[in-house]
Amino acid sequence: MTTVPEAGQFPQNNHPAAQSAADGGEQLRDDRPALRRCVAGDLDEFANSYWGSRALLSHGPDLPAPYDDLFSLDAVDELLSRRGLRTPFLRIAKNGSVVGDSQFTGPAGAGAEIADQVRDDKVAALFASGHTVVLQALHRTWPALVDFSTQLSADAGHPVQINAYITPAESQGFSAHYDVHDVFVLQVAGEKHWTIHEPVHLDPLRNQPWTDHARAVQEAARDQATVIDEVLRRGDALYVPRGFLHSAKALGGVSAHLTVGIHTLTRYLLVQELAALAADQASLRTALPLGFDPGDPEQLAQVLPQVVELFTQELRTATPDALANRLRRRTWSSNRPAPLPPLAHAASITSLAVGTTVRLRAGLRCRLVPGDPLVLQLPDRTITFPPATTAAVTELVSGADCKVGNLPGLDDADQLVLVRRLLTEAVLVATAQ
Repeated sequence: MTTVPEAGQFPQNNHPAAQSAADGGEQLRDDRPALRRCVAGDLDEFANSYWGSRALLSHGPDLPAPYDDLFSLDAVDELLSRRGLRTPFLRIAKNGSVVGDSQFTGPAGAGAEIADQVRDDKVAALFASGHTVVLQALHRTWPALVDFSTQLSADAGHPVQINAYITPAESQGFSAHYDVHDVFVLQVAGEKHWTIHEPVHLDPLRNQPWTDHARAVQEAARDQATVIDEVLRRGDALYVPRGFLHSAKALGGVSAHLTVGIHTLTRYLLVQELAALAADQASLRTALPLGFDPGDPEQLAQVLPQVVELFTQELRTATPDALANRLRRRTWSSNRPAPLPPLAHAASITSLAVGTTVRLRAGLRCRLVPGDPLVLQLPDRTITFPPATTAAVTELVSGADCKVGNLPGLDDADQLVLVRRLLTEAVLVATAQ
């Protein structure tokens, strides 16, 4: 049995949004350890020439290391047999058909009568008969992947999810389809033959699944030339932008790969939030005429010009600050920050003293706005401070290790008060001494 990895084994690097109060945009950094595990070659070249537009295969020898530290076949057995998994953390499929939950779940005995826990014996039988096992949301259930997803979200600037697909030899779990998010495929074990085709629907949104274009997908997978037709081996990585058709088949042995989904933030997201801002305009909230038929083009023609004019006025007066306020609430909570052990964290608050070293909680999105008061914007709230704390708070949210007693502009007593508050708010964590 594999030893469970300790949280924090993957090196953490906080998002640069936490390090600047007024970034006008982010340049890709050199210290992107999670993204580097997914892409060979120059990362800026990937960002400029492949991101969102072209598939890319990266061979294991050109990447830092295989993925044994992140996941393994032993980890699969650990999750399926000893962790008390429940649906929807597991799916099982064969040839594109998903098996009903009742075929592999049941109650877990005395004291654990919950009826949808995974039955390891039933999973074993289905896998032996050629079914693919899909472990979902591993960015929430497997420690090494919790840390990896936190770092990759910081590297990429987009929310991340991670599933694992474990396929028996010579089997296929899903037929050709496209995803509505970008994907990094990280081959953990075995070999799998992948075929990639150009999109039939370019850059699909979350509400535009491949089933809306099922016939076109089937025809393209059958008739169009492939853009990638390769075997992924242990340690290889494949980047597939959303909309690109793909299918995969295991070869001579059991195949396991991680599917790292990147939930790309799109320009349409800005359009949606701009429309939501228009709700502040009272004239756009007024009722349509009594008896109005929204399906009648002639009646629409009577009101549409006025609505378009009012909406256009709102778009022209929208400010980046107002839009950013909405987008923070909507996007910053898409990935959780690094896990916070409640008992150990409470103990660190109690034992806080001059000389304690703290740092920003890994993966926490935040933005510092100077002023009176000083404002720290977080995914779900804001915290205010006196202006005299600006230098100290700026250092504390920089992502660097900070020692109580060495913070600028405050005496020791005020530093303790400030750091205790930020620990209590789970913005800071104490680091190992």
